[in-house]
Amino acid sequence: MTYEISVENIKCGGCAGTITKRLNALADVSDCQVDVESGTVTITGEDTNREAVATLLLKLGYPESGTAEGLKAATAKAKSFVSCAVGKMNS
Repeated sequence: MTYEISVENIKCGGCAGTITKRLNALADVSDCQVDVESGTVTITGEDTNREAVATLLLKLGYPESGTAEGLKAATAKAKSFVSCAVGKMNS
């Protein structure tokens, strides 16, 4: 099954690289594609794993659109800068 999650804070290929690497490491994800311009992550795998995917995205600093506000949103944005930098160094 394929499903899509709209996320916040995706800025570049470094962000996409980190998201792809980390999501593809999950057991129930067989493929992951990131569209930087639209801010969407397309996941192929078990839909029952959607909550785990959304939780990992939040941990990386890319919360599902509309789910993070205030301090939680600011924290996610800071984490996304780190994830972005790591993605750039690994590519």
